Amino acid sequence: MASEAHDIVGIDLGTTNSVIGVVESGFPILLADANGSRITPSAIHYDGDDVVVGADALRQRGISRQVVTSVKRFMGKRYSEVADEDSHLKVEQAADGGILILGRKPEEHSAEIIATLKRLAEAQLGREVKQAVITVPAYFNDAQRQATKLAGELAGLEVMRIVSEPTAAALAYGLDKLGDSSKVAVYDFGGGTFDVSVLEMRDGVFQVLATDGDTQLGGDDIDHALAQWIWQQAGDASELQAYELDRLQGEARKVKESLSKEETHSLQIPFFRENLHLELAVTQEQFERVVAGVIQRTESHCRRVLNDAGVESVDLDAVVLVGGSTRIPAVRRLVERVFGMKPDLSQHPDEAVALGAVIQGGVLSGALRDIVLLDVTPLSLGIETFGGLMNVLIPRNTTIPCKAGEMFTNAVANQKEMCVRVLQGEREMARDNWELGQVNVLFEPARKGQARVGVQFAIDENGILEVLARDTQTGKDTLLQIDSAAVDVDDQAVEDMVSESVDYAFDDMAERVFTEAKLKAEELLPAVDVAMQQLQEELSEQDVVEIHASVEEVRQAMVAGEANRLKAAVQVLDKATEQMAAILVEKAMEAALMQSLEEN
Repeated sequence: MASEAHDIVGIDLGTTNSVIGVVESGFPILLADANGSRITPSAIHYDGDDVVVGADALRQRGISRQVVTSVKRFMGKRYSEVADEDSHLKVEQAADGGILILGRKPEEHSAEIIATLKRLAEAQLGREVKQAVITVPAYFNDAQRQATKLAGELAGLEVMRIVSEPTAAALAYGLDKLGDSSKVAVYDFGGGTFDVSVLEMRDGVFQVLATDGDTQLGGDDIDHALAQWIWQQAGDASELQAYELDRLQGEARKVKESLSKEETHSLQIPFFRENLHLELAVTQEQFERVVAGVIQRTESHCRRVLNDAGVESVDLDAVVLVGGSTRIPAVRRLVERVFGMKPDLSQHPDEAVALGAVIQGGVLSGALRDIVLLDVTPLSLGIETFGGLMNVLIPRNTTIPCKAGEMFTNAVANQKEMCVRVLQGEREMARDNWELGQVNVLFEPARKGQARVGVQFAIDENGILEVLARDTQTGKDTLLQIDSAAVDVDDQAVEDMVSESVDYAFDDMAERVFTEAKLKAEELLPAVDVAMQQLQEELSEQDVVEIHASVEEVRQAMVAGEANRLKAAVQVLDKATEQMAAILVEKAMEAALMQSLEEN
């Protein structure tokens, strides 16, 4: 058993519900509150200076406008990313471009949830809790992971590790289910996010082979679609106010939960408005028809993750369901159809992630046997290079923690600085990827290609990125800190990023080929013009004709914008000028020899 000083609790900070646990006497356990519930609703109610978290706060939803729910969907985002979203919460812009909800940042609201869980654990254990492992969706980007870590710190905890939810779920499942070498898919459909991962356990090492998902897809979207449909059935054409939508989505959630077990549900909301009472019988068939589009969005992620992992569904030993939305029969049917096997239902969908976090906490504290978790990067990381190209340093699905670096030179003569733009994404051109941040590296002016800047990416075990840029001449380092509001991109783009890289693969590659050939042509053509003025008399007539024809073809291909034609034309010009280049080298050597003789 771990000593009291080394307790490391595991926390599943969920969109809808949150859970905390710890290893006691060598066993991972989840801790219950005074009412015997291990699940704490992720709801916060503010009443003046009083803050209430959990079921009591959730009961105020629809009555008070000071209730915050589903705040996880706003973690690590900028206001520009969510300004157009149809949310039940009133979202305002902070001075730094971030988000304010009821005057507080999302991580401050999450900190209230974590602080409540911390107090629950301390009451049950009878001792202080100082350290924690917290889970996040696999597709949470760096800013979202940083925001989650900050929330834990604001709650008074040292966050020892950020663990991806599918990894935690597979760990909870794998302790007593998997053999020495097994592969398992984890389908995690929670309240606000969706993840699907393929993991392999081999000799005590858990490795994520591939992961995919959408941080803006979850049970909230099902509730929203159902709430809108219910309002349509009411026959009222007026728009719902934010607090009315909030209340209706709360009722829609009850309908959803009921229809996951029953064939019909009678919805009754008296005095929804002053003279409007909502009463409606909803069947499971109607419900599934209304939310089919939301559920169907998970299929492409499932098929993509199998492809990325390089496995067929027959290679899997199990498909594990995690998250409350997996209770929906239509979801289970989709999983069975896509993976070709009945999903494993042995794990509690709301508790598996938390249990995995507890196990990881136990591993870190020494209370459990050593199990190694190897996670992966969900998207490629790189920098922009000359010509607007994306230069990948860490490819997608690289096992973390990891480091990668590359040396870059100045693109033009007498350049005094280099802008290092850090990018995340799968497209060939920098403009089509997300910018995580940028930094200017100063250096002494030098000839083209003489100044050298080393760039290193380091991703720690929490999936948090650190970028180091070094001027190799002076040894001066510049460290890029990516803050919690760094990624100015809609989370819907998370889902689109990988699929777009496939959809536009041929166009992107053609543009990359054209850009690279154009850069070489723009370097080659002026050099050829200068050399021709100096050496035309020394070349054969055939060489002169070939060079002129090659130059003209390069210029026409550039104007036409034809990638393969330009690439081929540059190669032909390169070959046509070989004799001329040899003469130039010979003359340069003769000149150097003459100068040496004169000096002696």
